[in-house]
Amino acid sequence: MHGANTQSGQGGPMAWWPKSLNLDILHQHDTKVNPNGEGFDYRKVFESLDLEALKADLKALMTDSQPWWPADWGHYGGLMIRMAWHAAGTYRTSDGRGGSNTGNLRFAPLNSWPDNTNLDKARRLLWPVKKKYGNKISWADLMILAGNMAYESMGFKTFGFAGGREDIWHPEKDVYWGSEKEWLSKDRYTNPADSNSLANPLAAVQMGLIYVNPEGVDGQPDPLRTAQDVRTTFARMAMNDEETVALAAGGHTVGKAHGNGDASALGPNPEGEELHTQGFGWINPGGKGHGADAVTSGLEGAWTTTPDRWNHTYFHLLLNYEWELRKSPAGAWQWEPINIREEDKPVDAHNPAVRRNPIMTDADMAMKMDPEYRKISERFHKDPAYFEEVFAKAWFKLTHRDLGPRSRYLGPDAPKVDLIWQDPLPSAPAPMSDAQITALKKTLLNSGLSHSDLICTAWDSARTFRGSDFRGGANGARIRLAPQKDWAGNEPQRLARVLAALEQIQASCGHPVSIADLIVLGGTAAIEAAAHQAGVHAQVPFHQGRADAVAEWTDAESFAVLEPLHDGYRNWLKEHYDAQPEELLLDRTQLMGLTAPEMTALVGGMRVLGTNHGGKSHGVWTDRVGVLSNDFFVNLTDMRYRWEPTGRNSYNLVDRASGDTRWTATRVDLVFGSNSVLRAYAEFYAQDDNKEQFVRDFIKSWVKVMNADRYDLR
Repeated sequence: MHGANTQSGQGGPMAWWPKSLNLDILHQHDTKVNPNGEGFDYRKVFESLDLEALKADLKALMTDSQPWWPADWGHYGGLMIRMAWHAAGTYRTSDGRGGSNTGNLRFAPLNSWPDNTNLDKARRLLWPVKKKYGNKISWADLMILAGNMAYESMGFKTFGFAGGREDIWHPEKDVYWGSEKEWLSKDRYTNPADSNSLANPLAAVQMGLIYVNPEGVDGQPDPLRTAQDVRTTFARMAMNDEETVALAAGGHTVGKAHGNGDASALGPNPEGEELHTQGFGWINPGGKGHGADAVTSGLEGAWTTTPDRWNHTYFHLLLNYEWELRKSPAGAWQWEPINIREEDKPVDAHNPAVRRNPIMTDADMAMKMDPEYRKISERFHKDPAYFEEVFAKAWFKLTHRDLGPRSRYLGPDAPKVDLIWQDPLPSAPAPMSDAQITALKKTLLNSGLSHSDLICTAWDSARTFRGSDFRGGANGARIRLAPQKDWAGNEPQRLARVLAALEQIQASCGHPVSIADLIVLGGTAAIEAAAHQAGVHAQVPFHQGRADAVAEWTDAESFAVLEPLHDGYRNWLKEHYDAQPEELLLDRTQLMGLTAPEMTALVGGMRVLGTNHGGKSHGVWTDRVGVLSNDFFVNLTDMRYRWEPTGRNSYNLVDRASGDTRWTATRVDLVFGSNSVLRAYAEFYAQDDNKEQFVRDFIKSWVKVMNADRYDLR
């Protein structure tokens, strides 16, 4: 799944030992690389932004055509919309990665993808605005807002805009974009004829594309076959059929494709260009190299009659004309209408005295030829107001899907309504007093539930959090609802028993408390008790204020992608995968926002607490199960024992002197002794003087996981 991320490296130890576990994804985006410094709070700084002034400046920018990159029809709207779309359109539901949330379009590989040709110009056009407003607006927010203002300056009313996207400062190492070594190669299908066989977690059909090839599958026009790929890739980006048609039409209502020249003559992409070009890529030596001579996708032409302003001619042209395949000046396949009326043709983007044929991509033709897409297209054509409503919400979803719940939204233009894809929650119950919390902890510990029951349930509820798109987590206690209550990783029978006991406690405690808070408080109480048994009288911080989600506002289908297929912390795999278990552990750890030391402390603690899935004993290297001791690390580093493989993912700990088997282990257990970096952490926690340090570090890491989705605490 993510082997390419964890087993790659250039120079240094990774070049010599490429199969060594690479921990880089756990300490990327360190505060030291952020020039704003550790004390910078973007959310607070954003509040001081004059948003109306910024919006006015962006609208003015749209018609301020620059000679070094002239605007089509004197309006940059199409270019800015494409930039916002391509910033957001990399989002995928499988792992929540991609999307606009980090401003990663500025960095490789995205800044140099073939599908992002000439978006470097859009960012350069935006630079004077970014320079003016500085730290008050991130690049990530600015690119999306520019797309919104492009639409509004062209006459379309958007659904709203929310800020809150914080910039990264170097390329993301955690996003797996595919294993291909060539742009636009297609090696990500188990069965090339089956669009559903697209490898997880990928969403785009080819390396270097946002969605699908505009010329057709593998560059061969076939709208019905393209429709299959469109449906798969848009579904993996959280869009249904209606949203897909709306986005295709709304995106292509304005602007144009560029292919008036020789695409093969373009210079290198920004990342591969010479020093003196200063990150300017795809330099075109033909003609003026821009404007009427621009080459981007290779297709050439506009989709609608008035592409410089919002209009309703997309469906009129698509449905009322017959279309035929032709080649663009750059040699790309595109569809053009037969016997089109002169008044339906768009005016040339740089010569108002000339009219040109409109064009459609193969994906556009799929909106006409696929039976389901056709029904939606006809409805939109007959009811433009309904189309605008659907498109406005779909565009908002596209550009905000990875921003997380509405509680993270910033700014006065953020919509005040709840949308089901935002995973909304009701208000939390009134706060409990310290005495009530203390009494509940005693009740939980005396409920008949084991410490392991309480810890496992709290962990399973919280571990769904993904820092990639801010979904999941303990808040909402959706572990009570479908589909989470039936996930194999949550041990449904054990979970049902625990939840029944918690519901009884909730009903009898005499004051309001959410099940979500009870779940976390149960783990809190059990860990405190386990620490006390280890001789460390530490208190586990508990922050109340969670609410319980309701089934009516829980989209079961969209939550299905959060199902854990592995959990190294509970030593569990649903089945064997191509990636090694320790690589899967890194993937889950990075999504939860944990560091390598935090991961080490949590795994060691979870083992001795006896929290393995199904009660298995792998890695439980202690005679004091349930005590929060450092025994896992002590026995891992004890040279009285040796390890012997017994299967694909199983090992025995053998006493060197007697030859007796002492304990068993998995790869996830042993990587903390074999990997030199992780062994350094393991040795640290195995030291006699660090027993208490380990307990306190475990507690700190545990609380971080429990509160990962509590944006109100930050």
